[in-house]
Amino acid sequence: MPAGRQVAIFAGGCFWCMEAPFESIDGVDSVTSGYTGGRVQGPSYGEVSAGGTGHAESVRIVFDPARVSYADLLVHFWHNVDPTQRDGQFCDHGNQYRTEIFVVNAEQRRLAEASRAHAREELGRDIVTAITDAEAFWIAEDYHQDFYRTHPVRYHTYRQGCGRDARLRQLWGEAAPH
Repeated sequence: MPAGRQVAIFAGGCFWCMEAPFESIDGVDSVTSGYTGGRVQGPSYGEVSAGGTGHAESVRIVFDPARVSYADLLVHFWHNVDPTQRDGQFCDHGNQYRTEIFVVNAEQRRLAEASRAHAREELGRDIVTAITDAEAFWIAEDYHQDFYRTHPVRYHTYRQGCGRDARLRQLWGEAAPH
């Protein structure tokens, strides 16, 4: 970890769809797709997508807290997920596509819990997103990294076909990403 940088780890369904929103934020140095929250060491995409590892598709964000706060990243996280969906995200079903915030310290936990309460109030609905202590983060295979850039047609077709943007607009209105 470079000096003066911090890390945030979020699971928001398909990791392809979580990279672009965070990479566009000033102060974010990198966004890496991977797997965390499970019990299998060094899992592969095939293992995780089959659903037996306990891992969630996730992104690890390295950021400069002098330019973007963890609290701001949390707001961005909420507006890019459906935190009311219990069985995955959008058209992807299964625990491996859950929403979850993996915190690295007590301050992140405090901020995550406050932001979850705010999201619950904003939506007026129960939020199923868990807040969990971060453990090992396993980097996904190279072909998953920056998928939205390397395969833009396939990425946009998937995102639209999955109904992600329509559901985000329905949930978050103007706060949804465009």
